[in-house]
Amino acid sequence: MKKVSAILFIPVFLMTSCMQEPQYTYENTARGNVEALWDIIDKRYCFVEEKGVDWDAVKTEYLAYADTVKNVREMFALMSSMLDKLHDGHVNLYTDFDVSRNRDWYEGYPEAYSQEIVYSEQYLGKDYMVAGGMQYALIHGNSIGLIRYPSFSSGFTAMNMLFVLGYFDLCDGIIVDVRQNGGGSLEYAKSLASTFMSEPQHVGWWSHKTGEGHYDLSKPEQMRVDTTAYAETRWLKPVVVLCDRHSYSATNFFVSAMRYADNCTIVGITTGGGGGMPMSYELPCGWMLRFSSVKMYDKQMKSIEEGIEPDIKREQKSFFKDDLIETAVQLIEEKHKG
Repeated sequence: MKKVSAILFIPVFLMTSCMQEPQYTYENTARGNVEALWDIIDKRYCFVEEKGVDWDAVKTEYLAYADTVKNVREMFALMSSMLDKLHDGHVNLYTDFDVSRNRDWYEGYPEAYSQEIVYSEQYLGKDYMVAGGMQYALIHGNSIGLIRYPSFSSGFTAMNMLFVLGYFDLCDGIIVDVRQNGGGSLEYAKSLASTFMSEPQHVGWWSHKTGEGHYDLSKPEQMRVDTTAYAETRWLKPVVVLCDRHSYSATNFFVSAMRYADNCTIVGITTGGGGGMPMSYELPCGWMLRFSSVKMYDKQMKSIEEGIEPDIKREQKSFFKDDLIETAVQLIEEKHKG
């Protein structure tokens, strides 16, 4: 099995040096590809036990169907269904004609976001400003700053943040809205979190697979947020982070890290999770299998794979106002008066 890409910020040599490539070969048949997929997940995926799935039973079940597969689309459907057992948005199968993706981690959860309301004149409006990947505006009589960050795939610079904070200088607090933000770069997530911390912070741990056993993981190493790179951009007045079930991957990490910020409250519903970092392997048929092989924890060594609980739970139920933004406004006002 050929490794084709490495996780986000862990050097390639780390993974290749800590765990040897398995010496297994599989035929390029439906059965051979199902066996290869099962084996890679069994030996390389870091959440088999945490997901609570009987992976051995999955192999028995799906191998029974493998010999009935008639074409590549049926094989793709079979293997995608197999991966759905993991309920993981970071597990995907890539082909030239489709990409498998699991929706179980967010479907069926309460709504906590309305794009129409957020971009109404009551909040961001049509004339919001843009600095890097951030959209921002003054709300509530210009007393509160609202930052909408739709994706951590879109970056920002220290100068971007300097202008944003300068614009909010007289505000009583800032609301950072990362609802519907499906992730992106962990480095941007760290940089944004550092804006609200007075000093470097230890915010969590990470460990990677070192062997074929489900619990074969490296000794945890610290994940830190460094405040020196953005030393001139610091906001220590109240900040409220808004999150929903679609706050995933790097956004999930950001929400977790913000629990250790100086003056922060998290409002919304439980984030979507995605507390692993993905890598990819090639199957005998040439399709790419992506999955997490690095596990992230919070500061207390609790896995963040299944999401982060907010400090205050709020759903979006109103038709004409944003219930989460209004809760954040109230919190900031109370802190300012207190």
